[in-house]
Amino acid sequence: MTLYKWTAEEVAKKVINNEELFILDVRNADAFADWKIEGHKFEYLNIPYFELLDGVEEILSTIPTDKQLLVVCAKEGSSIMVAEMISDEGSDAAYLEGGMKSWSEYLEPIKVSDLENDGELYQFVRLGKGCLSYMVISNGEAAIIDATRMVDVFTNFAASKQVKITNVFDTHLHADHISGGRHIAALTGATYFLPPKDAEEVVFEYTPLVDGNEVKIGNTTIAIQALYSPGHTIGSTSFIVDDKFLLTGDILFIDSIGRPDLAGLAQDWVGDLRETLYSRYRELPSELIVLPAHFMIIDELNENGTVAKRLGDLFEENHGLNMKDEGEFRSMVTDNLPPQPHAYQEIRHVNMGKITPSAVDQTEMEIGPNRCAVR
Repeated sequence: MTLYKWTAEEVAKKVINNEELFILDVRNADAFADWKIEGHKFEYLNIPYFELLDGVEEILSTIPTDKQLLVVCAKEGSSIMVAEMISDEGSDAAYLEGGMKSWSEYLEPIKVSDLENDGELYQFVRLGKGCLSYMVISNGEAAIIDATRMVDVFTNFAASKQVKITNVFDTHLHADHISGGRHIAALTGATYFLPPKDAEEVVFEYTPLVDGNEVKIGNTTIAIQALYSPGHTIGSTSFIVDDKFLLTGDILFIDSIGRPDLAGLAQDWVGDLRETLYSRYRELPSELIVLPAHFMIIDELNENGTVAKRLGDLFEENHGLNMKDEGEFRSMVTDNLPPQPHAYQEIRHVNMGKITPSAVDQTEMEIGPNRCAVR
């Protein structure tokens, strides 16, 4: 039968379009348990490839015949071998080109909304890592917020829209993924903004991002207004775009809240986190649409693939925003934290400009799920 090669983009479309898919993941059980390709209508079977070296006959009966089959491994090679064996046994099979490495790096740009005076707002969804980046476009100019290290995705998208990247922002010093912000700025001549309280150890030039900063994009009413909102980091800064959208960085997510411990200062920052979530954000209009920098679970995706929800709805539904007892809140965000992101200390040093790992090392540093949240 036929052997297919699917790209990460093709698999991403299946996630966003809520298609059915059966995934045979041939990585080790611990790797599968830690991190896998998630979809609303995906089913899974995890059999390490070394258990299939003598053939796939014994597992064929467990693979449904009414669903497309995708074989996945870490880097591609093992999945090709297994998919070929399944094909030789008379069943169609596909393998993921580049394996979980390619899945980790793929970003899907999705339009969130039109803005005033013909502007546009796009969300770049990194399904394999849970990262969310943004591009605001207006009158031939573009601003990028929380870019990942895959800078070509953003520069190529801007070129396709025939806009010039003029401003690049990071809401905070990231610890779970390598920022592409200053590299995009260097390539395009854009101004790179970073909160100064997060930048005390950086070794490169930047423009301080402070509370009340207002940056116009194009000659329109679209403004990116900075709102100091510490807690995940001491410098964490949110943005209000076009008086309609609240970009919360890693402070507030759809189903969870940000963790305060990635700089080793959880006890010091938990009060800031609560102040931001329970006071600063409470003063904002409930109609603002929250656009976070990450998501944790596939259920946070809307039907069109975006991750977005009214602030007022989150005040009603998000458990982290509804803990009246401050002691209970403090315990949740300091005593019951999930495992820390893989290589997060090294990633922080990359984002400070202190070290410059190879492209291969950067990929390895980022492998695995998003772990910026507490829920």
